[in-house]
Amino acid sequence: MKTALPRLLSTLLLAALAAVPAVSSAARTVLVDRIVAVVNNDVITESSLAERTAQIKRQFGRQGGQLPPDDVLRKQVLERLVIERAQVQLAGETGLRIDDSALGGAIDRIAASNKLSTTQFRAALEKDGIDWNEFRENIRQEMLIARLREREVDARVVVTDAEIDNLLKNSPDAADSREYDLSHILLRAPEGPSPEQLNALGQKAEGIRARLVAGEDFAKLAAEFSDAPDALQGGALGWRPANSVPALFLESIKSLQPGEVSSVMRSPAGFHLVKVNDVRGAKPTEAVSVQQTRVSHILVKTSEVVSDTDARLRLETLRTRILNGEDFAALARANSADLSATKGGEIGWVYPGDTVPEFERAMDALQPGELSEPVKSPFGWHLIRVEERRNQDVSEERKRAVARNTLRQRKADEAYEDWLRQLRDSTFVDYRLDDLN
Repeated sequence: MKTALPRLLSTLLLAALAAVPAVSSAARTVLVDRIVAVVNNDVITESSLAERTAQIKRQFGRQGGQLPPDDVLRKQVLERLVIERAQVQLAGETGLRIDDSALGGAIDRIAASNKLSTTQFRAALEKDGIDWNEFRENIRQEMLIARLREREVDARVVVTDAEIDNLLKNSPDAADSREYDLSHILLRAPEGPSPEQLNALGQKAEGIRARLVAGEDFAKLAAEFSDAPDALQGGALGWRPANSVPALFLESIKSLQPGEVSSVMRSPAGFHLVKVNDVRGAKPTEAVSVQQTRVSHILVKTSEVVSDTDARLRLETLRTRILNGEDFAALARANSADLSATKGGEIGWVYPGDTVPEFERAMDALQPGELSEPVKSPFGWHLIRVEERRNQDVSEERKRAVARNTLRQRKADEAYEDWLRQLRDSTFVDYRLDDLN
């Protein structure tokens, strides 16, 4: 819903620009960056739109993909900037921050994943014409949005034992170990859509599917029409384990061959089309033995008053005290922000995939009895200690764990789409480009 305050602020911005004295024709011309959209009490400029559009064009050029016409691409890019800006604003209003220490660690990991030092990585980016400071701020924004999603959506997802029982009873493929390389197009429905709006969206989705079946490029049509966050990556979802594919999608794609496109699917978020690019792996057919780890940890969460640096230094102090002989369990009870604190920090036996990747990588690198350095994850900073390991046939127990993760991921993805739609509908947006109205 539009409100008076954002419109007043945008009017004042334009008035301020109009108040700049005119210069004579003999004077040097000064170019003023044009406002292309007002988002709540912030603005998106023509230069920001142009920079992001150029970035998308470079990306598609490297991938060999096709792009929609420039006017359509600009509209898609601007809408993506609007959604990003709305999320960043909400994060700022609610105290979320990414400090330079956390940002530096993330960039170091990105560089390492490309088998480069951070210095070499920076040089490679600048050679490609990418400004280093701009790249850093883009990564900071991505981290901020990811942390916002974790807090607003993922952390609120609850999976009950009854839901697990129901999934295992009605879905024999719940423990399917196949992986799918998928691409996705979403036509998002507005809040409280009318039958006429839904009918029009459904017909539009069927029209896009017909063009896909006729041989048009999926990435091009995704960039042109999709409202999903991955639209400007050609709709690419990448490789997804079967158990993390939304149930609605999985049911439609199980019988598809690589290269085929699903029928139009309807969800609360809108209408979907999914393309299967490739499939690998097979369904499990027999019991397997897996390695379990019994692990304990101390968690310090970050907040508006506890920075990443503060949390890490606090854990480094605790680590020194433990290495000097103080009791881990006692310090966990006194300092850990996790529910496991009441058990002296003990999480219990965990399976591969049960913890977030950052935690699991650090845990796997430890020997029994060994204590980690401070480790950063989306939940905060951890000290991790491995108590013991074992190999065990846990087929039935593992099935329940896989089913739980399946349900959690599906519910989180669906909840995030719904949350984004509500956020977008509640955001004041005033477009200022004639060709984007």
